Amino acid sequence: MTDPVSVLVVGLGGYGEVYLSSLLDEEGKGRCTIVGAVDPEPSRCTRLGELEARGVPLFSSMEEFSRTDSAELAVISSPIQYHCEQACLALERGSHVLVEKPAAAVTRDVDRMIRARDRAGRFVAVGFQWCFSPSILRLKEDILAGRFGEPRWGRSLTLWPRTEAYYGRNDWAGRRRDGEGRWILDSPANNAMAHHLHNLLFLLGPTMDRSAEPVGISGATARVNRIETFDTVAARVFLHGGPELLFLGSHTIAEEEAADPRFILEMEEATVSYPGGTAPMIVRRGDDVLEEYLAPDTASQVTKLWRCVDAVREGTPIPCGLEAARPHVACVEAIDAAGTEPHWFSDEVLRVSETSGGRLHWVEGLADALLGSYQTGKALRWPGSEAAGLWAGLPEGL
Repeated sequence: MTDPVSVLVVGLGGYGEVYLSSLLDEEGKGRCTIVGAVDPEPSRCTRLGELEARGVPLFSSMEEFSRTDSAELAVISSPIQYHCEQACLALERGSHVLVEKPAAAVTRDVDRMIRARDRAGRFVAVGFQWCFSPSILRLKEDILAGRFGEPRWGRSLTLWPRTEAYYGRNDWAGRRRDGEGRWILDSPANNAMAHHLHNLLFLLGPTMDRSAEPVGISGATARVNRIETFDTVAARVFLHGGPELLFLGSHTIAEEEAADPRFILEMEEATVSYPGGTAPMIVRRGDDVLEEYLAPDTASQVTKLWRCVDAVREGTPIPCGLEAARPHVACVEAIDAAGTEPHWFSDEVLRVSETSGGRLHWVEGLADALLGSYQTGKALRWPGSEAAGLWAGLPEGL
């Protein structure tokens, strides 16, 4: 019988608790054992008592853990600005790594992680869960096999309202850098909706473990909340070889206008469409349905965790490593590097609602404008303004 994989959990709050809960529930089955947990404020974790009852040692930093112990797999769910340094430290100590998305805030940090990974001879997986979904992987296999022809364009739309409490939940939400100068670039494109931008890049990648490479980007950002970055984004991503992607998303829409992530891929010989939720992804040629795939979220959101555990045990491949995650980081970095100030909406379209989750700031007409751009591919115009939502130019550095 194969020994259980020793796991270090870094970050016990937020998404880290999802990983922790899955590990705690599975630990008695012999696949894994938790050998340490790192969090400077562990009291936020609702399963802390169970962790302590099992005798799992708690540490305030990875450095403290590494002085006395080691782990085969480090599962890192810390804030974005710590991903690079913590992943590199774990690799130096001999651990494989699963780091939550995004891989890092800027591409030079991803490149540093790649070098550390290669020196260590370990893997680094990035937690874009759709990349670990069997249905997404099957769709990508069929795209790579040429079943639907070459890609022409793709679009993605997500409308997820977020209240003031969302931006007040920690000290880095909506920030460009932290107090020590580390890059964060927190935004819909780099956090809640990062999966949906990355998914388009991943599906059009040249191999199963790579994403399509962006060569330029144009777009615009806007904000209602008092943050440093933005809460609405409209971006065109120009890919190597010619296809274009349109990524649209906002946190500043009314609750009743919320819409699950959806996407369209227009291929030479067929159209791949996913309307969101539990509906299947469908491939059509004209009126004929060529193929159906289960919705991406039919797979568990911790499939990526157990894929990594299996990779440690058996050496099975990882679909989303650093090279597959880097193009997403390049897009986010390029939007910031463009230096365009986010658009502020006029008072005539600003609205405030009291919701069960707190006070929500939203923009009248924004959901319709984003949906219209998604359906037609035409440039977005901000509600209450004559300003076009898509700025011109191709920032360097992609």
